Amino acid sequence: MKNFFQSISGIKSILKNLDIEKLNKLSQKVDLNEMMGAVSAMSDEDLAKMMKMMKSGGKKKEIPPINGDFYELGKTLPENEREIQLKVREFMEKEIRPIANEYWNKAEFPMHIIPKMAELNIAGLTYKGYGCPGHSALLEGFIAMEMARVDTSISTFFGVQTGLAMGSIYYCGSEEQKQEWLPKMQKMEVIGAFGLTEPEVGSAVAGGLTTTCKREGDEWVINGQKKWIGNATFSDITIIWARDLDDQKVKGFIVRKDNPGIHPEKMENKMALRTVQNALITMKDCRVPESDRLQEANSFKDTSVVLKMTRAGVAWQAVGCSRGAYEAALKYTNDRFQFGRPIASFQLVQDLLVTMLGDLTAMQTMVTRLSVMQDNDELLDEHASLAKVFCTLRMRDIVDQARELFGGNGILLEYDIARFVADAEAIYSYEGTKEINSLIVGRAITGHSAFV
Repeated sequence: MKNFFQSISGIKSILKNLDIEKLNKLSQKVDLNEMMGAVSAMSDEDLAKMMKMMKSGGKKKEIPPINGDFYELGKTLPENEREIQLKVREFMEKEIRPIANEYWNKAEFPMHIIPKMAELNIAGLTYKGYGCPGHSALLEGFIAMEMARVDTSISTFFGVQTGLAMGSIYYCGSEEQKQEWLPKMQKMEVIGAFGLTEPEVGSAVAGGLTTTCKREGDEWVINGQKKWIGNATFSDITIIWARDLDDQKVKGFIVRKDNPGIHPEKMENKMALRTVQNALITMKDCRVPESDRLQEANSFKDTSVVLKMTRAGVAWQAVGCSRGAYEAALKYTNDRFQFGRPIASFQLVQDLLVTMLGDLTAMQTMVTRLSVMQDNDELLDEHASLAKVFCTLRMRDIVDQARELFGGNGILLEYDIARFVADAEAIYSYEGTKEINSLIVGRAITGHSAFV
């Protein structure tokens, strides 16, 4: 009798909570008898799983924040430098991301961003004096990464200004030259370029410069060409490296845009770093006063001091380009639905994302250590070269895997990934090819030089 009343009570509870209208709609879509039969045949375990799935179905799944710094290496920066890193990130997101594809597609540089970038007070970041902030090389690396994470072209423009151009004057200039140029370049009132590579001389610049210089009284006469010179279509000064016809040594010059005999011509039809304004520079009897010769640059070894520093920066750029591609791909896999589910929930997609993140994290830890060595004055050419080789190789893999996750959309500029893929090819090539940097490292670890 007791069981009878319990059954009646259970039936009343079911009827009380039964939504007849919903039941009627359901009966129009499925055979209720067949459905009830299937449910009654389920095990308790399967039934519990089904109920759990039904209860969670109405809840919106919370997606973890997208963060390519998986080991939180940015938090190793001192608090004041961390604030600068995040300020640069905000600038890139607010000022650059909305226009990055537009200017890349037009192959034009957004000149209006230069005064805004100057307000960040990050040009000449690691230099001491001359209006420069004097921060760490580690912060400088993170800033290169933050810029390349959004737009590698902007990162390259900044690297030329603060690393190659300002660095040449900082390390190779006289005190008078530093006082004249560095404060204005730090404020980005003067834009610089760096002319080393030539049409017929890339990897062999150490011993084969064809651009020549010859002293005539208080002037130097420069003849030759330079190719792939970033910023040079609008730079106020260009650092030109030339071989002295008298002593065959490499010398550096601050060539002003209004110097007679210098003619920069924009290079067209690039497939990478299209926002960067590269120039072919022709110099015909270009006359430069002795006062504009870099007084402490008397051999290619002096040039290599600058290149070692900027090569480390290129490794950081590779990290930034990779991080931008990875984060774009991760976001896309949560936004893109196939078979009723976000593709981020597929096993093969997750496996590919983890592979990308593993390579990215290895790159980040490597360049972080590289910059710490630079801050401790322990950085050697081979250290920078190994990072450049490793990071640019892994970058190629990451951007390729990221593009794969986009499917057909990956070739559309609006999704950003196509730009990352194209720009990666330039990073892979400049500041020394894989082969040249490998030989630098090979010489260091074997004791034998394999250079021709």
